[in-house]
Amino acid sequence: MKRMNEEVELGEGVVAKYRRHENGRGYVAAGARVHPGAFVSGTAYVESGAQVGAETWIGPGSWIDHGAVIGTKVFIGQNVHVGEDSVIGNGARLGSYSKIGPAARIGVSAHLERDSHIPAKTVFGRVA
Repeated sequence: MKRMNEEVELGEGVVAKYRRHENGRGYVAAGARVHPGAFVSGTAYVESGAQVGAETWIGPGSWIDHGAVIGTKVFIGQNVHVGEDSVIGNGARLGSYSKIGPAARIGVSAHLERDSHIPAKTVFGRVA
């Protein structure tokens, strides 16, 4: 049986503790809430204070930063960074290698192409 808890060194002497999400084995920090029906790829990270809804798929190498809120049925491609305190609406699709700036808002069912960049505090699409 694989370990469910991991320690990751963030810097010299700074260690963060993560648990492995049962569906996909991705890293979930203490204080993050990830629905059991979400998929978190084994090389993806969900930081403390973040929330991930049901039926959401987070791809390899993606990083959901502190305080981000990801709705239900969201698709997040490979190597996507969702910035601190950002909100991703239900049913949104974020193409691989996209970067969502801190406190940005991505609307319900919005679709971002691969390599998209949304600056900090920007609203993209219809936000409920």
